[in-house]
Amino acid sequence: MKLTGRRESTNVEDRRGMSGGTKAGLSIGGIIMVALMAWITGGDPMSAVMNEVVQNGGLGSLTGTNTEVNEGQREFTEEEQQLAKFSTQILAGTEDVWTKIFQQQSASYTVPTMVLYTDATQTACGQGQAAMGPFYCSGDQRLYIDLSFFSTMKQQLGADGDFAYAYVIAHEVGHHVEYLTGTLSQVHQQMSRLSKTEANKLSVRLELLADFYAGVWAHHDNKMFGSLEDGDIEKAINCAQVIGDDYLQKKARGTVVPESFTHGTSKQRMKWFKLGLQTGDVSKGTTFQCSDEEL
Repeated sequence: MKLTGRRESTNVEDRRGMSGGTKAGLSIGGIIMVALMAWITGGDPMSAVMNEVVQNGGLGSLTGTNTEVNEGQREFTEEEQQLAKFSTQILAGTEDVWTKIFQQQSASYTVPTMVLYTDATQTACGQGQAAMGPFYCSGDQRLYIDLSFFSTMKQQLGADGDFAYAYVIAHEVGHHVEYLTGTLSQVHQQMSRLSKTEANKLSVRLELLADFYAGVWAHHDNKMFGSLEDGDIEKAINCAQVIGDDYLQKKARGTVVPESFTHGTSKQRMKWFKLGLQTGDVSKGTTFQCSDEEL
C-alpha cells in the first residue's frame, strides 16, 4: 500500500508493555476470536466460547473513556514501531472514509479508539488476550490489537502483506460501523434468544457484513488517496480465504462442521469483501436480507 505522507490517527491508546487488567465481561468480537483460535489449535470452539462467557460474566456494557497515551513504556523494535505506525495510518484512513460516507447520509461518524497492547489487557468487554486476535468491544467503542497477531497470520495462516493487515483492521472498524448503525445491538439481542446453531447463523451474517464494510473502506480509501498497489487486492483476498470457517476447521481438525460456523466460509468472506471493494456502495451490504443460498 502507498502510505507515504499519510496522517496517523490520534485516536490511539498505546498499552504495549503494560500488564493486563481484571476481567469484566466478553464482547462478541472476543467471543468470535476465542472460537477462531480454538479452531486453529484443534479445540472445540463452542466449548471455548462458553467457558470464556462464564468466566468473564457475560457481555460487557460499560461506557468508553477518552483516548490516553501511556508513558514509561519499554522500547520497541523498529519493526514493531513500523507496524504501530502502519496501524494508526490505516485507522486514520477509516476515519476519513467513514466520516465522509456518514456525512453523505446526513449522519455523524463517531470515531473508535484503537488500543495497542501486549499479551493481555482489560477492556469493557472482558480481558483481551493476544490469543483472541484483534477484536472490537462495543462496550467502550474500541478495537484492540496485539501487533504480534500479524506475525501469527503470516506464520500460521500464510496471510501476509500490508493490505492483508489493513483488511483485518478495517474489518474490526466494520463492527464499529455496525454498532453505530444499531445492527450490532439488534443482532446480539436476537442471538441471546436463539439456540447455538441459529445464533451462529446470525454471527456469520454479522461477520460477512464487517467484511463487506472493510471492502467499502478499501474502495474509498483508494479513490481518495490512491493507496492500492499491484498485488494488494490479491493479498487481501487470500487473507479472507484463509480465515474462512471451513478453511480453519479443516486446517485445525481435518473436518468441517458447518453448524458451528461463526464467520462464514472462505468463499463467502471473499465474496462480500470483493463486493464492498468493487462497489463502495454501503446499500449493497445485504447480508441480513439475502437468503442462505445467496449468502
